[in-house]
Amino acid sequence: MRHNLRSVTLASLVACYGLPGPLQAQSISELEARVADLQARLSAAEQDLQAARHAESLAREESDVLRAELQRNREANAGFAIGPLTIGGALRVNYVYGSYEGYDNGPSRAGHGGNIELDTFRINMALEQGPFIGQLEYRWYPAGSGQNYNFLHTGWLGYRLSPQSHVEAGVNRVPFGAGPYGISQSYFFDQHYYVGLADDPDLGLKYSYAGNNYAFDAAYYVHNEPSFSGRSADSTRYGYDVVRWRESIDSEGNVNFGGPRNGFRESDQYNLRLIRYLRSSLGDTALGASLQYGGLEGTGVDDGEHWAASLHLVQNIGDLTIGLQTSRYEYHISADNPWQSDTLIPMGAYDFAWPVAAKAWVPAVSISYKMRTPGIAWLDSIRPYLEWSSIVKDEERFNDSQLAVIGAALARGGWYIYSELAYSSGNYFIGNRGDDYTRIDTVNDFGISGNNRWDYRFNINLGYYY
Repeated sequence: MRHNLRSVTLASLVACYGLPGPLQAQSISELEARVADLQARLSAAEQDLQAARHAESLAREESDVLRAELQRNREANAGFAIGPLTIGGALRVNYVYGSYEGYDNGPSRAGHGGNIELDTFRINMALEQGPFIGQLEYRWYPAGSGQNYNFLHTGWLGYRLSPQSHVEAGVNRVPFGAGPYGISQSYFFDQHYYVGLADDPDLGLKYSYAGNNYAFDAAYYVHNEPSFSGRSADSTRYGYDVVRWRESIDSEGNVNFGGPRNGFRESDQYNLRLIRYLRSSLGDTALGASLQYGGLEGTGVDDGEHWAASLHLVQNIGDLTIGLQTSRYEYHISADNPWQSDTLIPMGAYDFAWPVAAKAWVPAVSISYKMRTPGIAWLDSIRPYLEWSSIVKDEERFNDSQLAVIGAALARGGWYIYSELAYSSGNYFIGNRGDDYTRIDTVNDFGISGNNRWDYRFNINLGYYY
């Protein structure tokens, strides 16, 4: 019912229903009764209008954000259904060529330049049964020499409170930054990921609301997610977290391997995120802010605390997407620890840990354009992108960690292929020309980044999602 009944006058209703005979033939009481009846009918019609508008509003309130998230879930789990469960997964293969001369050991899975290797095998499950929802994702990675590792990426159960809101309990993605992957479109993400501020799952409880005009998340995390099966002391995990580390650093910068496991576990972490959606002739804008605060539970070291804050903007102009994000993080720890400093803190993921700068700014920029390709039978779309990010460290003797990526993502059915060239000074996944991991100040990393050398990596990741 789309007509505005308030504009319908009483006179027109009288005309519709009609009045018998001359007015003088009717008593005043009869006219009053008829007017009262017409007014009651008008009131009932207005109530019907309000109910129709309310129903229409509820039907629209599954916002673009929520629909996109549900669609990603369906696409990522597009295997087969067993009752309320949808089961799927992915298999990914990498081709790598880059700055790996003299590479022997270290964190990068790329191996020597110009090789092809299995990257990831994963299994996904999604649950939708009435108001009950859930997700599970487990991953396996080869590491060479039989040293494979595997870990849980996501594992939570939830309850949908309304079409716009739900709660999640378990290992779920921390609400920080512009979206699930920050602002990045690339395979390597941006530098936010490597300091635990993008796509970071932790163990806790999260409330999420996604409406037409804004989205809001509030979460509490008991601890970071556990470490699973691998060689490292505490780093067989997907998201970067502060971890317990067996290595220590002496006063001359030498790394001593295989000592007692000292370090931290994140605890009692609180997160808030608010995103406001604005629509104009320029396109859709998502402007947001994120806050994070938590404790550090020490093992062999004193307890500490940490916090982070971020401002982020995603602007869509047709098929063009521009993402901006600037974040600040700080880890407050005692200088009396096995690393001889309060300016470094061990963080780990992918079965490897190494010190990261304890205080820094992280700016990031992403520009991408989605081109649909109806004229190409074997391709649905291609998205070229250009990205830059940096870890700008407080400590003057540390070199900033820069990362620049140019590439394109191709999509066709269950296939998703990243092809990109990454340049970096301070990201140990981009090149590794014989870095000496026995010295803390010679490695191209997220901490001291002592050699300040620029490396490159050309990477093609072929993923099939089933």
